Amino acid sequence: MPAGRATATYPDPPKDGPTAKLEKFIDAMIAMGQTGQIFGEHGIGKTSTFVTYIPKRFPGTTLVVLPAANLAPDDLLVNAPVRDDRSGELVLRQLIMRQLVPGRPFVLLIDDALQAGNTVQSQLMQLACNWTLGEYDLRGLGCVGVFLTDNESLAETSVRRSDLAILDRMVTIRLTANDTAWRQALAERYPDWDLREVFRQWAALSPHLRHLLSPRTLQHVLDCARAGFPLSWGLPLLNGARLALTEETKDGKPSRDRTTEVLDGIAAVVGARNPATVADPVRRILRAAMTHRWAVLLQGPPGCGKTEITKQIAREETGDEPVYFSLPVTNVEDLCVPVPTPDGSLDAMLARSLLDPKPKVLVWDEYNRPKDKATFAKLMEITQEWTLAGRPIPNLRAQVALQNPPYHLGRKLLVTSNNVAQASRFTISYEVLPEDIPANEWLISTYGETAETVLEWWKNDIDDEGRGWITKRTLERLIKLHQADMPLQSGLIYLGDGEYAPVPLSGLEARLADRPHIGLAELAENRTRWEARLSAATEMSEEGTDDTDLVHQVFSNAEVSQLERHLDVVARLLPYLPPKLRATYLVGQTPERQRFWITALARMGELSASR
Repeated sequence: MPAGRATATYPDPPKDGPTAKLEKFIDAMIAMGQTGQIFGEHGIGKTSTFVTYIPKRFPGTTLVVLPAANLAPDDLLVNAPVRDDRSGELVLRQLIMRQLVPGRPFVLLIDDALQAGNTVQSQLMQLACNWTLGEYDLRGLGCVGVFLTDNESLAETSVRRSDLAILDRMVTIRLTANDTAWRQALAERYPDWDLREVFRQWAALSPHLRHLLSPRTLQHVLDCARAGFPLSWGLPLLNGARLALTEETKDGKPSRDRTTEVLDGIAAVVGARNPATVADPVRRILRAAMTHRWAVLLQGPPGCGKTEITKQIAREETGDEPVYFSLPVTNVEDLCVPVPTPDGSLDAMLARSLLDPKPKVLVWDEYNRPKDKATFAKLMEITQEWTLAGRPIPNLRAQVALQNPPYHLGRKLLVTSNNVAQASRFTISYEVLPEDIPANEWLISTYGETAETVLEWWKNDIDDEGRGWITKRTLERLIKLHQADMPLQSGLIYLGDGEYAPVPLSGLEARLADRPHIGLAELAENRTRWEARLSAATEMSEEGTDDTDLVHQVFSNAEVSQLERHLDVVARLLPYLPPKLRATYLVGQTPERQRFWITALARMGELSASR
């Protein structure tokens, strides 16, 4: 077996041969010809150890991974009519899954073995006990090892394997994170980072915190650190809420929350920042996912623009539309079905959109509203292994799952729950805020002055709760209703029994009726008068007056396209604003806004020099 490569964590390459307990177990089971049953918590590297170890330890041997949660009874074995070579008649013949006839020696790994249905469990019994399936002997097909892996916890599986007839045919071990090669894998993933102190800090955590911050989740945290994102984005969203690294008392009650302490410690060790957030987070997350080949989860309220911005960034990054599936209307058969082939095997036929050779982004919309559990289970393979029925999806650049939170505006949404094994499949899990998605520019470019007026009302005339009820989707409806000369009330979210979203529309109706209000266009129309008012304000106070605050609010709320349209006016009014207010236009802003304000400040200097 070739030695691993040297890294900053392990300057001396690891020695040849098995080093972790799981690797030694794999060697022994293959040598003995016994079925190995492996139990261990989620995310400790059980599957990934097989993926990296088998090719290195046994050159020429293929690893066949069957995610049991995704298997239907007809996936492994089916009877089908075929033409008999001798008689020419149609005869019934058993066809076996193509992955089980790779044409070379192979090790069979049945992953998440306890998550299969009852019928498939019976098929797995034959595989595990005799290495046979129907009329087929897997040894004759080249099988040199059979292993089953899963987590015993009933929180993540629905059954326990208790049939003595099955259990008597296996060699079983229970693993912890110290028994797999995940440290070596992380060291090779980040070869320039010395992770020994990270590993020491992780080992010093309590068993409960190590369970929460599994090696898989730790990898996601390090990925966030590498990309300059908040490290907390690597923690999964469990039933809609960010997983917190909270200690437990002896009786199992929550104790001290150590999330910030633990993540700041990791960031310090690797020399990365741990910012609270970043500018333009959604677009940056999506671009990073498509650059680094990540699966990411975006959770946000209905109508905030998650789907549209994901499609837009996918088009920009790949030059094509994303491959889109909406889970409430997606069946397992929409993704993959087993079909007989002329050579007498069962092949997995994937949806045409998944096999397109062009670079692609997969979008799983309404991710936590699956049509059935089978479809949701099948996605666990795709999001973790990037395969479907064991077949790699060609040129897959990224996966984006979009979902709503369980509660919004005090109301429960009809979404399903998840467990930590499902939740921790995503490199980044982000809670989207309405202001994170720049839909305002699109509204202005599409609907012009009407959109500008409606947005001025949304930003200035209603409170945070009101803005929560008025989604970007609702804003578009209000704009269209005004253009159609229809009452605006019907554009609000209808709550039933004659009740609409509790947002007063009188201010919007007044603005649309051209009653007096202050916005960037109004400043431009009366620039000379506003220069005089701001000049007087600077003489009254270094901090400015209400007029100063009003102009500052107009500048802060304006979209970039509006600011660019009135660059000269902005540059002429800027000198009258206190320096501390001008500084806010650059700090923590999106690159587009920063570029504008740099231009505006330069223009301000030119105008001052010419006076």
